[in-house]
Amino acid sequence: MTYRVKISSGVTFFDTPTMRLLNSSTVVAISAGLRLHIAFLLAGIAARIPEYFAFGLLMYATYTLDRALDCKEDAINKSELCGANRTIGLVACMIAFCAGTILLFLDGIYLAPFLPFIIGYVYSRGFRIGSFRLKLKGSLGVKNVIVGITWAGTIALIVGQWCNSIQTVGIIFLFYSMKIFVTSCVNDFKDVKGDIVAGVKTLPAYLGENLTKKVLLLILATLYSMMAYAVFFGVVRDEWIVLLFSLVVTIAFLLVYSPSFENSPALFYRKMREFVISWESLISLGLRACVAG
Repeated sequence: MTYRVKISSGVTFFDTPTMRLLNSSTVVAISAGLRLHIAFLLAGIAARIPEYFAFGLLMYATYTLDRALDCKEDAINKSELCGANRTIGLVACMIAFCAGTILLFLDGIYLAPFLPFIIGYVYSRGFRIGSFRLKLKGSLGVKNVIVGITWAGTIALIVGQWCNSIQTVGIIFLFYSMKIFVTSCVNDFKDVKGDIVAGVKTLPAYLGENLTKKVLLLILATLYSMMAYAVFFGVVRDEWIVLLFSLVVTIAFLLVYSPSFENSPALFYRKMREFVISWESLISLGLRACVAG
């Protein structure tokens, strides 16, 4: 059943696909705020709620913009958004972006709001130096690298406003670059068909499921070895509960997950990927609060 809200002229204002489009990045926005809070904990910075809201709004705008623009892979990967009013989605992006930008501007953070869009433009359009042109979209693993750099770069710019240690900011940047590279690859397991059609060479689409999992496990081992070193030498704060939970739940997921879970009749299996990607931060912070309490 499709629900519609109409104005007197008879123009359809909202329908079910449109509402799905507007809500499709809400969990991403919540996860963004929680990830920034963890970055603040690692840097030893006091919590700053407006910045968490701002980052959430910027990530909401970035992801909703991507979903509001027609892409070949979306016809397969996100068929539930077909028929959505893209104009309304773009308006929502602009409102979220402006609100997030204003909040960061109030604290003197000027580049972070624009970084996701700058990186996104370079990724989609490529760049030219004289007669040489490099287009990143479609290159092996570049989509996942771009996602990681976008998140990590924006987080690092916000953290850097209050953290004077280049080493600390650098470690946080590397942590989120590699971590979100892994989670974006995890997310791509379900999108292989659409990515192949669109010519986007994600690791699962190019290497296959089993080899991709081995690569991701190697990256995780490298990442958390680096974080153990950083904690031991005081480059970042000792947030072992958050880091250990993140490591264990991601490794466990990679060992058991199969794309067939996405169509399972059991809710637990259908939501497993979303749990690891979107709610890991919330649960790890909850465990941290319980231990501290």
